[in-house]
Amino acid sequence: MAYLSIALLFGIAGGLVGRMKGSSFIVWFLISAIIPVLGLLGAIVYRSERDEMRRVCPGCGTVVKLHDAVCTRCGAELEFPDELVAPQSWGRPVEPTGHPE
Repeated sequence: MAYLSIALLFGIAGGLVGRMKGSSFIVWFLISAIIPVLGLLGAIVYRSERDEMRRVCPGCGTVVKLHDAVCTRCGAELEFPDELVAPQSWGRPVEPTGHPE
């Protein structure tokens, strides 16, 4: 019974940390509950989605992650951009620019 209590608490902690970093609560809850200490440490050192560099799709103007090969809105194939957009964690929100003229 003590192991279940510890696993539940580590699972909740890991899920919350994972959610704060932009990942799935359920995935990190399960990982942290099954492997209590290592799962929580994994959630802590996991990269944050908000820290990823972004770029603007030349086809539709949607802001997508730098590592995306295809635009999630219009399906355009993306090459490596000349200009990067700051990550969300830098505190400068960027609105999609719409269709280029």
